[in-house]
Amino acid sequence: MQPTLAPERRTTVDEIFNHLYGEISAMRLRPGDRISEAEIAAQFSVSRQPVRDAFTRLANLDLLLIRPQRATEVKRFSAREIEKSRFVRAAVESEVLRRATRNFRKSDREVLGACLDRQRAAIADGDYERFGKLDYEFHRTLCEIAGVDFAFEVISSEKAKVDRLCMLGLAKEDRMPQLLQDHEAITEAIADGDEARAVEAGMLHLSRLDATIETITATNANYFEPDRA
Repeated sequence: MQPTLAPERRTTVDEIFNHLYGEISAMRLRPGDRISEAEIAAQFSVSRQPVRDAFTRLANLDLLLIRPQRATEVKRFSAREIEKSRFVRAAVESEVLRRATRNFRKSDREVLGACLDRQRAAIADGDYERFGKLDYEFHRTLCEIAGVDFAFEVISSEKAKVDRLCMLGLAKEDRMPQLLQDHEAITEAIADGDEARAVEAGMLHLSRLDATIETITATNANYFEPDRA
């Protein structure tokens, strides 16, 4: 039986993990960038072990590539994994939107309206990182309205795999207003009791990443893993 991490050790691992997760998700650490275990340990004034533990957690999220006797790298995007992730999300979110439409109550309109107001404020401030977090909030709220809060675990897990692409798209292409319009359309369809329109708006929302992938593939092909025959 393995010993439990001491509170101080666990806190340090979490701190390092959260810092690196934020740097990778916000694309300040880019795909293919090398990360030094020794440098991170020195930055946080800790031994290498908590850094290794944080690296392992990030590797389990497909964000780091750890190879014996070779430098640790921020993992490149995989076209296959992106396709798989989006397939799963489309299936789960379609059902969430149907159920949210059926379960919708008048008070839910106020809750979603507040979510949209916070997104508008983030756009006004030009804060795409905050908008990204509010996007999570919106989709979590839809799961709660649908009565399937557990579905957000699947959505957030799959969403995390493409978050870096989303952030790059938000930062470079100023896509926030378009995504807000999608959220508004989803809200209106659900409030109107129109399941088909809600699902259609939701799938259009997911498809917005297509243009970002095409742009990044053309301008930064090195961010992606090489195609395998």
